[in-house]
Amino acid sequence: MGERVAVVWDESFLGYDLGGDHPLNPVRLDLTMRLATELGVLDGVELVKPRPATDDEIELVHDPSYLAAVQAAPYSGWDVGHGLGTADNPVFDRMHEASALVAGGSLAAAELIASGAVDRAVNIGGGLHHAMASHAAGFCVYNDCSIAIAWLLENGFERIAYIDVDVHHGDGVQASFYGDPRVLTVSVHQHPMTLWPGTGYPRELGTGGAEGTSVNLALPPGTKDPGWLRAFEAVVPAALAAFRPQVLVTQCGADTHREDPLADLSLSVDGHRATYQRLRELAEQHAGGKWLALGGGGYSLFRVVPRSWTHLLATVVDRDLDPDTTVPAGWMAHTAPLAPGTALPTSLSDGGDTAFARWDGTAETQLDNAIVATRRAVFPLIGLDPDDPRD
Repeated sequence: MGERVAVVWDESFLGYDLGGDHPLNPVRLDLTMRLATELGVLDGVELVKPRPATDDEIELVHDPSYLAAVQAAPYSGWDVGHGLGTADNPVFDRMHEASALVAGGSLAAAELIASGAVDRAVNIGGGLHHAMASHAAGFCVYNDCSIAIAWLLENGFERIAYIDVDVHHGDGVQASFYGDPRVLTVSVHQHPMTLWPGTGYPRELGTGGAEGTSVNLALPPGTKDPGWLRAFEAVVPAALAAFRPQVLVTQCGADTHREDPLADLSLSVDGHRATYQRLRELAEQHAGGKWLALGGGGYSLFRVVPRSWTHLLATVVDRDLDPDTTVPAGWMAHTAPLAPGTALPTSLSDGGDTAFARWDGTAETQLDNAIVATRRAVFPLIGLDPDDPRD
């Protein structure tokens, strides 16, 4: 890949701070960048400093009345509306400015890809996939994923695939493009009967001529690396091949991990690494190598997210790290005072088993029933045989 990659980063991303004991603590971003730097992942990589998204750019996705509410919220008292001022989305100082900068980071990545300056770009500060057109949701104020995709559509791209591997359904992005056949949204998530936001059933397919461009793979709680990868392989590559995207946008939430406090899947950091490497392959195979990678959820702040997203950064810049790589002493010394009582990880591996058996057309387990449900809902709409594992 050489130099045709970009890492978007600004320490001001740490200003997206919902405060107190809120799960979305920006320390996870700082610790990721420190770990990646100490391991040499970013050696010689010029970090791209973004500008804030403009009002017009935010309004590619969000209603003007919502934008105005976000801008006024820190000065508006308690009755803000629009999903603001809740436990999930508390109002915080300079909320608009911080949120606009995160969106600007994902726009910067999109602009670099669209211009041809790079083939791959990553913004770990992005991935705020729950924000809706007129309200905040799930810790997300502005939906940078949707804003970047909408900008790409405005600037020459006609077929964009979005893959969301966060444990929570990528509902905000799906809603943004539910009737737009130019955008394929694929979400692999914990089953909505068992996890917020309660959406992401296989029957959610798209509408108004976009049927078949919303793909939802809802997995049972407790799914481990082999099952998750088996399900992913049984659905996602075939959908991408049928859609033929010009660019791949991915939301790479790390909250599928078995230690995440807000959900119930059971992946390891090794499973995350395998997923990121597979996304890179799929971008090469189906999107001309164009890959825009974003962060997302992940609430095991010290043990999981920094290792997972260090693997993500390494994958994007083609500096894949051996899972047995030792966590540097300098990172441990910096992190230990921030995480009293936490047993910090000593390597970039959890010892996870990522070997899996490919789906063979059977439906004898809950996991395989999930695969079959998604394939039977979507595949006939995109010209594929849902019961033939070769498709």
